[in-house]
Amino acid sequence: MSFWDIVWFIFITWAFVAYLMVMFSIIGDIFRDRELSGWAKAAWCLALVFLPFITAIVYLIARGGSMTERSMQAAAVHQKRQDDYIREVAGKASPSPTDQIAQAKALFDAGAISQQEYETLKSNALKSKAVV
Repeated sequence: MSFWDIVWFIFITWAFVAYLMVMFSIIGDIFRDRELSGWAKAAWCLALVFLPFITAIVYLIARGGSMTERSMQAAAVHQKRQDDYIREVAGKASPSPTDQIAQAKALFDAGAISQQEYETLKSNALKSKAVV
């Protein structure tokens, strides 16, 4: 096996991986598009199976711009959901001293803890605020 055989193998492998990435991007976009009917989605998929190179070029020319827009919208929705989740989890992980005191007061009013335990919880909450 010569040096040029190895270079050729690397190039063919790179081209095949690029081809697969384009195909998966197109298929993902086809199924992400809510405006495209089911029959149109089926037609695009069948065309990708039987005439992959021509169909990929036509799809990218005809729908490439809207493909980018749909991808950006999906990324924005994903980012918003991730941010909301992080805010929710971060809020639960460290309640504010006011929330801690309110919870301790509710326990005291319900009779679940004594006055001394309430004062201890209250002082701990105020200490944690001073540390932060």
